[in-house]
Amino acid sequence: MKKISVLVPCYNEEDNVIPISQAIEEQLKTNCSQYDYEICFIDNCSTDNTRLFIRDLCKNNPKIKAIFNARNFGIFNSACYGLMQLDGDCVINISSDFQDPVDMIPMFIHEWENGAKIVSTQKTSDDENKIIRFIRTCYYKMIRKMSSIESSSIKQIDHFTGFGLYDKTFIETIRKLNDPIPFLRGLVAEVGYKITTLPYHHAKRRSGKSKFNFYRLYDAAMLSFTSYTKAGLRIATFAGMFMACGSFLIAVIGLIRKLLHWNDMPLGLASLVVGVFFLGSMQLFFIGFLGEYIMSMNQRLMNRPLVIEEERLNWENEKK
Repeated sequence: MKKISVLVPCYNEEDNVIPISQAIEEQLKTNCSQYDYEICFIDNCSTDNTRLFIRDLCKNNPKIKAIFNARNFGIFNSACYGLMQLDGDCVINISSDFQDPVDMIPMFIHEWENGAKIVSTQKTSDDENKIIRFIRTCYYKMIRKMSSIESSSIKQIDHFTGFGLYDKTFIETIRKLNDPIPFLRGLVAEVGYKITTLPYHHAKRRSGKSKFNFYRLYDAAMLSFTSYTKAGLRIATFAGMFMACGSFLIAVIGLIRKLLHWNDMPLGLASLVVGVFFLGSMQLFFIGFLGEYIMSMNQRLMNRPLVIEEERLNWENEKK
């Protein structure tokens, strides 16, 4: 009998962990009864009663497992680590806040049985803020444009959050990569397995507040840039060359005017100050951008563990 593993990353989801476990179990028992299954919560050091409710779930149901992180290691590290701990024939990654529709689980399994190694999802509509949606769309378009310029770049899936099904062969591949800062959304496109993409509506949270603030969205964007495209560094290089040429040209024009005594049209102190501030700001911007690449390299060189566990529940018969 094939085994379906379902991973549910969570952080401060005390109102959602019990309902989501019930909804997942209902789908698996009703529509996927020919499969064995397990449900694993990986908790990113919640500060509310999330862990208490997960303990009760594990106590009453041996098919529900849990991994408690020692601290908050970030959603990307936590989710990727959780995927690598499970040993099902496939692993389904689903959020605990009901924004990912649970009723798509049978559809994932159907596509998987038809040969898809990865069943990804694409948000074609959602209930999120329209401004955030617009920014996301612009970001994906920019990444796609850069990927079309660089033949070696990875073409990521637009509006893909990680919600989907992953065959055990893909899970084994990302284990071997041993990447200390994995970006699942990029890895899905990078490894080259057959992908089937399903559209879906991204609903509002059932309860609680979103943990994806501006900083986390920015962190995800920078991780994608620094891991899967060289365009940022090349933009900095070409911009620097363009500014250097422009500055040299202005210097030559100024020298010619001085030699020819064309002093009736001085550039003025204001123009000089504006030029200095502009060049300085551009330098700081690209130094910061270069710093993002250096930080990414530094994290990989240090090779720290993705997650440090505090506790596991219902893993007695499993190899850690």
